[in-house]
Amino acid sequence: MTYDEEWKYVRNRIQELRLARGWSIQALADYANKDRRDVSRIEKGQVNSITLQTLCKIAEALEVPPAELLRK
Repeated sequence: MTYDEEWKYVRNRIQELRLARGWSIQALADYANKDRRDVSRIEKGQVNSITLQTLCKIAEALEVPPAELLRK
């Protein structure tokens, strides 16, 4: 797996879990204490990476362990 493929998986997994909860991007941003534009850019792939802190905040908001956002 290339880095780009892994990063795409993470972005898609975040979106999948968000939509499964029926949340908007704004709702996820609020729960994760992040700016809506940042979450939107993550899901759209407009950033090349995120910090571990951001990954953990998003995972916590989605009520999953951070590893749940990574390919197994």
